[in-house]
Amino acid sequence: MILPVVAYGDPVLRKEAADVLKGMEGLDTLIANMWETMYRAEGVGLAAPQIGRSMRLFVVDGSPFGEGEEGDAGCKDFKRVMINPVIFEESEESCDMEEGCLSIPGVREPVTRPVSIKVEYFDDQWVLREEALTGIAARIVQHENDHLDGVMIPDYVPALRKAMLQGKLKDIAKGKIPADYPMRHPKNIR
Repeated sequence: MILPVVAYGDPVLRKEAADVLKGMEGLDTLIANMWETMYRAEGVGLAAPQIGRSMRLFVVDGSPFGEGEEGDAGCKDFKRVMINPVIFEESEESCDMEEGCLSIPGVREPVTRPVSIKVEYFDDQWVLREEALTGIAARIVQHENDHLDGVMIPDYVPALRKAMLQGKLKDIAKGKIPADYPMRHPKNIR
């Protein structure tokens, strides 16, 4: 089932998400719905808070970035479910790249992130995994992991640019910026 993506301004996007408990009822269905929602929105990642669930879970599929001659090899078969992820190592080397977010349609801003990371997580079978990721795969995981901590792209933007974005962010929250996928907008936005 395709679920509405929560728009910028909803408090669930700013909360630190709770750990997912092993044996949680309905988890398989939730994960299947997250995949369907992410693909419908043409995204490469979707975190549970983005569908209104404050839990430490996200799905990622970086394979579109691994296609073609210029593709990122680390993304070729990069499709994961990450439950209770912990990034425990980050490279000192970083790079800027423009990022977008399904919860903030129409906004793309440069974000500086470490080039490589190590992450530990449970997969959808509750097998504990540890991976070293680089390039775009590392960036996608860091972006989705930020959602679990209540962090979003505007938090990385310099103050002046953030001030310039405020009108557009309010319009997104009010539902005035259209998206090509179902969205849920917060109530009581002024």
